[in-house]
Amino acid sequence: MIRKIIHIDMDAFYASVEQRDNPELRGKPVAVGWDKERSVVCTASYEARKFGVRSALPSVTAKKKCPELVFVKPHFDKYQKVSKQIREIFLEYTDLVEPLSLDEAYLDVTENKKNIASASIIARQIKDKIKEITGLTASAGVSYNKFLAKIASDYQKPDGLFVIKPNEAMHFIEELEIEKFFGIGKVTAKKMHQLGIHKGIDLKQLSDKELSKLFGKQGAYYYNIANGIDEREVIAHRERKSLGSESTFEKDLTKKFEVITEMYRIEKHLMEMIEKYHYFGRTLTLKVKYSDFKQHTKSKSLNCDINNFQLLHSTTKELLTSIPFNNTNLKIRLLGLSVSNFNYLHPKINQLELTL
Repeated sequence: MIRKIIHIDMDAFYASVEQRDNPELRGKPVAVGWDKERSVVCTASYEARKFGVRSALPSVTAKKKCPELVFVKPHFDKYQKVSKQIREIFLEYTDLVEPLSLDEAYLDVTENKKNIASASIIARQIKDKIKEITGLTASAGVSYNKFLAKIASDYQKPDGLFVIKPNEAMHFIEELEIEKFFGIGKVTAKKMHQLGIHKGIDLKQLSDKELSKLFGKQGAYYYNIANGIDEREVIAHRERKSLGSESTFEKDLTKKFEVITEMYRIEKHLMEMIEKYHYFGRTLTLKVKYSDFKQHTKSKSLNCDINNFQLLHSTTKELLTSIPFNNTNLKIRLLGLSVSNFNYLHPKINQLELTL
């Protein structure tokens, strides 16, 4: 049976919410994030994107690209509420909803609650309802698998609806530039260009063995998507693998007391999240990124759940001993702490909303 998959992606979600709630921001280049040296852009409005401002771009660089850029501090509680409203709309049509983040999700509407035969009609109805209830626009992609549906949702942004039918898929893939293939990043695309691979039709010429030899384990994936194959199902409930908190600092940390002070703050924040969402794990991982972007991680697994601050703090102190504080060139730009190896038998752990 040919599946009917929809990928919904909200348009510049965080920025659009801020522009919706503050009329003074409408029509202006907006970046959700902090206007600080070590900060990055979370989301940029389409007005800002015209200047080359994108998510994950350093705030300093974004400001240089667009001097008129307006920075707005994120309001994640508000984004989560809107995300919940959107998810409720999805569930009117199908229970097979796989959220990827607050602003995008896959839906399998092969069999749906409204018995609508056309996935395109469902996608249009969902877009209209999102607009009506939230005042925001979404882009939708429709196809027979997840890979093509995601590519399609990005094809006519913003406020787009694009359909890739089974009999049109191969021609579409053959003409698609490698950079637009989901799962092929800048580094891989550059390597492919050096090999003479510029479009899907070029990628399609290589066998799965040839691609595996060139790109390792990812080779099989590239072979499949070049041939329109993606057997992944829409999974309605995904288990969270970890819960963490981290900070990137405006100035590098060079002293032990600075690291201990910042780490204590991160510990408190992580414990608040553990208690709020009831995610109790047995493995704690310390993440350290230095000024030269080299990264160090250290983990410790316990024989019990990390369910109180005292246990979290004492375990963190052990992990901190792996940092060479006697190094006079110590320059730390990021510290992070995460808990994993969750106890899924805990009575409250499965109550965490997928919009977290």
